[in-house]
Amino acid sequence: MPAYDAFLLVSFGGPEGPEDVMPFLENVTRGRRVPRERLLEVAEHYMSFGGKSPINEQCRQLIASLSLPLPIYWGNRNWTPYLADTVRQMAADGVRRALALATSAYRSYSSCRQYLEDIEQARAAVPDAPVIDKIQRFYDHPRFIDTFAANAKSALATLPADLREEAHLVFTAHSIPVAMAEVAGPGGHRYTAELTQASRLISERLDGLLGGCGGSSPRGQAPARHPWTLVYQSRSGPPAQPWLEPDVRDHLADLAKSGVQAVVVVPVGFVSDHMEVRHDLDAEAAEVAASLGLAYARAATPGTALAPMVEALVQAHLAGAAPEPCPDGCCLKFAR
Repeated sequence: MPAYDAFLLVSFGGPEGPEDVMPFLENVTRGRRVPRERLLEVAEHYMSFGGKSPINEQCRQLIASLSLPLPIYWGNRNWTPYLADTVRQMAADGVRRALALATSAYRSYSSCRQYLEDIEQARAAVPDAPVIDKIQRFYDHPRFIDTFAANAKSALATLPADLREEAHLVFTAHSIPVAMAEVAGPGGHRYTAELTQASRLISERLDGLLGGCGGSSPRGQAPARHPWTLVYQSRSGPPAQPWLEPDVRDHLADLAKSGVQAVVVVPVGFVSDHMEVRHDLDAEAAEVAASLGLAYARAATPGTALAPMVEALVQAHLAGAAPEPCPDGCCLKFAR
């Protein structure tokens, strides 16, 4: 097992002021044929929060929370600090081999393979760049599951007392094109499978925190105290391209029609509060719920609570657990 002399946090990045918003969105959507109207619409979401995404600050807070026996570096895909600049600094500091963790827990092109490509592109741009090994998905790590379950329990407690027992858990993740989901991970469909597994584990852990289980859940799932479903949000591709569904807002309407009176939305696809969480869930989905008469609560994302998990993963690799390699041909952007 090679020795590591640095840890690298790799993240998505986000604007830190109004002047950054459109350049950032153009970085994110370059080559994806996203309509200009959609970019302007999303830009308004950022402007309603002062033109600043919470994600960079949450990366800083996570780094400040980490206790590691390695120097810590941070580089982003879409905004400063850009990954190539960070790798250049690592090389200048004499780093020869680094262990990297991306702030994304699931298999798909945009959440896994693209980060590997980002790392290799950054290394190619830097003479004498260090070797960088990426820690793979952590969607089922006990600390990841426990944090979400604890946050879901806290969200449940904010609902009216007479509605908590019957509340429906709505797990939500960023939608991706159906064609991308079909080739996610070995054998395909791993994005949806891993999200489903994480949602089930969180539901089971929540049952344990609440002291037992109760009614049955839909779609053939095992009995659970609170029924749950997995839905998607924040699609951004061209209208004619199929993306994963149902959309969280449509699903809230379906739940209300079926007699559900309260929901807890759990952003299982997000490690920290992206704008898709702050706007799409805290504003848009909450507004839809209010219009439907649904009591609504949103579970917090893990954020800095994941520091112990990151430390445990790094220590395991330092002790000899080699990062799991991605098989050739998995998590392609689209099927060949």
